[in-house]
Amino acid sequence: MNDKRFQSPEARWQAIQMRDSHADGHFVYGVRTSGIYCAPSATARQPKRENVEFFDTAAAAEAAGYVASRRERGARPEAASERAAAVARACRLIERGEASTPLGELAAHVGMSPYHFHRTFKAETGLTPKAYSSAFRANKLREQLQQAQGSITDAIYDAGFNANSRFYESANQLLGMPAKEYRDGGAGAAIRFAIGQCSLGAILVAQSERGICAILLGDDPERLAQQLQDQFPSANLIGGDTQFEQRVAEIVGFVEAPSIGLNLPLDVRGTAFQERVWQALRQIPPGTTASYTDIANQIGAPKAVRAVAQACAANRIAVAIPCHRVVRRDGNLSGYRWGVERKKELLRRESAESACGRGAIVPPD
Repeated sequence: MNDKRFQSPEARWQAIQMRDSHADGHFVYGVRTSGIYCAPSATARQPKRENVEFFDTAAAAEAAGYVASRRERGARPEAASERAAAVARACRLIERGEASTPLGELAAHVGMSPYHFHRTFKAETGLTPKAYSSAFRANKLREQLQQAQGSITDAIYDAGFNANSRFYESANQLLGMPAKEYRDGGAGAAIRFAIGQCSLGAILVAQSERGICAILLGDDPERLAQQLQDQFPSANLIGGDTQFEQRVAEIVGFVEAPSIGLNLPLDVRGTAFQERVWQALRQIPPGTTASYTDIANQIGAPKAVRAVAQACAANRIAVAIPCHRVVRRDGNLSGYRWGVERKKELLRRESAESACGRGAIVPPD
């Protein structure tokens, strides 16, 4: 279960300092100076804060190159530890490769058949080896471009693309915009936006050349505008004209009466894993809900429940990517980027319309 108490780095560090056993199972921490990872309640000598990084799972820590402490090794079944270690070795091989490493070569490297390796890798990481490779190169490319040093060509090769042509074929999908615009913080990218009001408060809608890139909900319109600016720090933000305001009205209408449906082009910008989760969310019918575990199973990554929850929290396109339809396994509501009360109201409206079989909104009790 996703425990909000241990989501922030500050809360996790405090749990380590207190050796809080309640935090065990919610995250582990790696110590850069020793290469070891531990549970929050570990009795080992505590490291300095600057030497610590956090991971949601032991598998994620091992994929980053850390090895389990003696206590962690004793707490995990030997077979599970061996699988995680094998996947970690494969991840290192993928990251060192200049191009996509063939599946058979990866499987042979860890002593598995290609079929068994593919299933094991996906179960541990939530991604196929190919998707992991793409996501790793995309993240590395973003880091290289954000450094604003050297040429775009240097960044492309440093990220593992062995030819400019291969990169430019997928640049928009990887970055959401041309590489030069991304390096300049979105400079030159035109994003139209408008802020309106709905029964849930203020609503901001933004659209790039590719489609809707943000639907934000909140109480303070100025705060929503600032969030958009933070998301696209150097983009050319343009106030919407009359035609664009009609698009905003369409989205507001959907918020008020979900049964009318919403079919919009979306500019989805996330990791390969996040995009798989967001696509699964769009397949949840209005008036129904799914648990984080359901979504993890649907995308073929049953162990990645926490990663699914994090992908839901990272969604910036409210209602069109309906992360409000995801609840805890016991049916209770969990956190929502735009407030649990808004989530509760959205679900109430969808459920009421589904029960009535028409678009009328049933007043709340």
